[in-house]
Amino acid sequence: MSTHLLLVEDEPAIREAVAYTLRSEGYEVDESADASSAIEAVDRTPYDVVLLDILLPDLSGVEVCRRVRERSDVPILMVTARDAEVDRVIGLDAGADDYITKPFSMPELLSRIRAILRRRDLDRGAARRRVGDVELDLARHEAWAAGERVRLTPTEFKLLALLASQDRPFSRREIMQHLWESDYVGDVRAADVHVANIRRKLDEAGAAEHVATVRGVGYRLVAAARVNESS
Repeated sequence: MSTHLLLVEDEPAIREAVAYTLRSEGYEVDESADASSAIEAVDRTPYDVVLLDILLPDLSGVEVCRRVRERSDVPILMVTARDAEVDRVIGLDAGADDYITKPFSMPELLSRIRAILRRRDLDRGAARRRVGDVELDLARHEAWAAGERVRLTPTEFKLLALLASQDRPFSRREIMQHLWESDYVGDVRAADVHVANIRRKLDEAGAAEHVATVRGVGYRLVAAARVNESS
């Protein structure tokens, strides 16, 4: 899937030149010449990056940035001819992710876009964890299996997130230390109850993954094809 950008620039010559360069680099580009059409475009389309000029005919780019931030977390790169520090600060305070001043070189612009995309991917990777068709949103404490929402207790979610964090078995003691956030864990067999509940819920959702027992070690999250090898 191509990376989809929104270019908001009221000067036709600049907009056309930048759009041409971005498309030649393989990006899909939509163009807006004013604030109102830009805001409408963000409402319609899940862009990967918005390149936003600070000087627009109907509304300032800073205000557009504020309004976009109210409805979307899309990365925003502010583009402006101004070079004053106060403008950079205002743009960043409004929610922009980065700032570039005119005149800029196309290699510099492309480098900034690539850096924003890398940061976005790192942030998404940190906030989400996926093993096969089991996906966890760590920020929202939500889990899905085979595309279906799985209702887990906070303890079950924390345990499943641990199992999904590394491709290895975890001992009952490791599990309970993680859940209790303490070296003293009492009866480690309590892990078995939590695992049984997670297994049941994943099975009900039709997940291809399963919490398998690794004899003499503990538990690990594996694909269904490997369950018989470990159970």
